[in-house]
Amino acid sequence: NFRQGGFVNGGLHPWPKAKRLSSGGTDAASNYGTLLSGRKHLFKSVGYTPADYRVRVFNEVVYAPIHNWGGEIDVTVTDRMRRFAWAKFYKASGKRKKADTGQKKRVKRHTKPKELNPQAQFWRNMALTKKKRLHIRIPQRQFMGESEELNSRIREKMDQEITNILNS
Repeated sequence: NFRQGGFVNGGLHPWPKAKRLSSGGTDAASNYGTLLSGRKHLFKSVGYTPADYRVRVFNEVVYAPIHNWGGEIDVTVTDRMRRFAWAKFYKASGKRKKADTGQKKRVKRHTKPKELNPQAQFWRNMALTKKKRLHIRIPQRQFMGESEELNSRIREKMDQEITNILNS
């Protein structure tokens, strides 16, 4: 599912594309597929526990359910998030931080302010937002659940193992 970019059940049902993929960024995150990252944390966290007559498949990452079923979440905007947004703004815009307290500011007169690229504008708006909470809608990107293809592959494997046991 992760490598194919969608849930396979009666054919591939592709996930909605992540906004970072269409942002035109040149960083590594802009090149990873939807629900994937450099560390593949969500992908590697899928586990299973066998038991009598069944197998439990699970993913204990806190954000796994919201991605699997979709939904809306509210996130508190913290000072740390604002500092991160400023750092991303300076990186995206190519600007330098302002002079520290006590230093003279060197200002050129009669210069027009530069137009910001959309990514830098986004990060500046995020850092300057007056909101205390952000309401975020995450679309459903199912990666776990019942699947016709998976059930048929399990049946084939079981039949193969049973015939191996009976033939030996």
